[in-house]
Formats: sequence, structure tokens, C-alpha cells
Amino acid sequence: MSNSATWESPSNIALVKYWGKKGIQLPANPSISFTLNEAKTRTKVSLAKKQSKDDYEVSVIFEGVEAPAFEGKILQFLNRTHQLFTFPKAHKLIIETSNTFPHSSGIASSASGMSALALCLCSLEEQIEGNKTLQFMRKASIAARLGSGSACRSVYGGLVSWGAHKDYPGSSDDFATALDSNQVYKEFYDFYDVILLVDKGEKQVSSTLGHSLLDKHPFAKARFSEADKNMALIKDALKTGNLNLFTKVVEAEALMLHALMMTSDPYFMLMLPNTLAIIQKVWDFRKQTSLHPVITLDAGANVHLLFPAQENEAIFDFVNSELLIHCAEKQYICSTIGKGPVQL
Repeated sequence: MSNSATWESPSNIALVKYWGKKGIQLPANPSISFTLNEAKTRTKVSLAKKQSKDDYEVSVIFEGVEAPAFEGKILQFLNRTHQLFTFPKAHKLIIETSNTFPHSSGIASSASGMSALALCLCSLEEQIEGNKTLQFMRKASIAARLGSGSACRSVYGGLVSWGAHKDYPGSSDDFATALDSNQVYKEFYDFYDVILLVDKGEKQVSSTLGHSLLDKHPFAKARFSEADKNMALIKDALKTGNLNLFTKVVEAEALMLHALMMTSDPYFMLMLPNTLAIIQKVWDFRKQTSLHPVITLDAGANVHLLFPAQENEAIFDFVNSELLIHCAEKQYICSTIGKGPVQL
């Protein structure tokens, strides 16, 4: 009997950044993110007859083209999840996947991709074993984490935390948890995220390497302490609707992330001149208008512009008139805050 499962899972944008690991894919500091609505990965996993008895066997098709370059990462993921899922070794996995956004350009494609894959495996497990997996989403989050740390947050919609923190009940290093919407000012769930595509190409340094460079970073201890403090501050900002505090924490986190890259050994820089030009224009615009556009960045050159829905008309005018000239082919992705993955 042929089994298959298809999930569409979103990317996310971290507000307090995860940077640095311990153990096997455990975070060195807690983080929190917005789940996005438009930046998604769609993945179908089908089971086929296997040639080898012992090893995992996979075939990856990315956006309609065979992609053997992805197989190594998938095999590493399957080896890490061998205690969670027993069935993959008995089948060949045919993985068909595609993105609604550029791959490996700093828009967390590993988060959407690995969460979609983890969800497919959880669904296939239910099909094969004939019963519902207990705590389905938690198991998917644990599995996704083993593929890409930030992927564990993409299993849930809205605002999602990952990493144990005293101010976040039920938080864990092993899996992500969605924030209680009753504890978040409703305006934040209506935020936009305009992703300004400064560079659509593959970034020069992978996030995996960047994380590893924090192991011996001279500022690592101070960074982890700051992240812990910022988790407490942003929880307060989200609960009270304090946009000024939200802005201060989110932008400080983005700049700190890139400062860590620029002071690692070896050091590297992922921001480009157009990244800096956009940041400066946003800061000037905010001073002139008293509106609330907030910049943040993942590990890449592209700029995420977060802002409340009620300010969208003025800020979209600003984006189109002032910021698109700094984007590759004047392109951007417009997203809202999403409700999480969908099984197809």
C-alpha cells in the first residue's frame, strides 16, 4: 500500500534571536518569533519500496528538479530522529518540496522546510500505525528541531517561544510553545512583515557554521545573558502593547546578531550596503512620522520590516517610494502573521 503525506509549513522571523547551540540541536539561549503567513514550504513525502536493508534511502525533488545536494542534510535529520520514528528505515522516502520564497537567502527556509518534513513524518506514522500520535504538534516540534533549531517554532502559529525561561510557563529547550493569545496585546497579531529582498542569492556563510563560531566567541556569555533579559522585556511589551519597548528589543536583537557574526573567528558579514541604506531610511522615517516600522534581520542581507496593520497605508507608500530601490529587482514579500502549518 502506498502512503504519502503533504504539509505546508511557514517560515518564522525571530524577535529575540536563537544564536548558539549546546548538545544536539538545543538552544544556548531562549528565543521568540512571529510565524509568517506567506513565506512557506510545501512538502510531500511518499513511501516507496526500498533497495537497502539497513541504511536510510531518500530521493529529494526540489521545485520539480531532482536535488541530490539536499540528501545529506535529510539523512542527518533521519539519523537524529531514529528514536522518534521507526518506519523510515523500512521504506524509501520520496520527498517533493518547494518554497514560495528564495531558498538559503536568509528567510529561514530551513525552518519551514524541516517543520514541513517533520509534520509529514508524524502524519505517516499515524497512517502506518493506525492511531493518532499523542501530542502530535509537540512531537513534530521536537523532530523539526533536530533538523533545524528554528524549525521547531514553525510548527505553531502566532507568537512562539523556544528555550527554557522562567517567565514562560511550560517553555523547554526540547520543543517550542505558542504564547497564550490572552497574554498578548491583540494589535501584534495584525502585524505585517514586509521582507525586503536585498539579495535573493544563497548567503555566503551558513547558519550552521555561524552557530558553531559562538562556541569560542569572547562575547558569548554576555550575549546569552542579554537574550535572557530581552525575553522578559519583550514579553512585557507584547502584553502591554508597548510599541516603543517592542522596537527597542527587536532592533537591538537584530543588530546584536550581526555584531556577533562580525566579531567571531573567523569574522564575516552578511549585511550589504543596501541593507544598511534601508535601515537608516527606516530610522529616519520613524523619527519624521512617529509611526512604528521596526527592522529585524535573520542571518542574511534581507530586511524584515514589521509594523502594525493600522499604519499599513503610510508605510507601504514609504516602502514603494523609498526602499524598493535598494531591493534586488525591486522585489519584496508581503506577509502577515500566520496561524501555522496546514495539512493538504
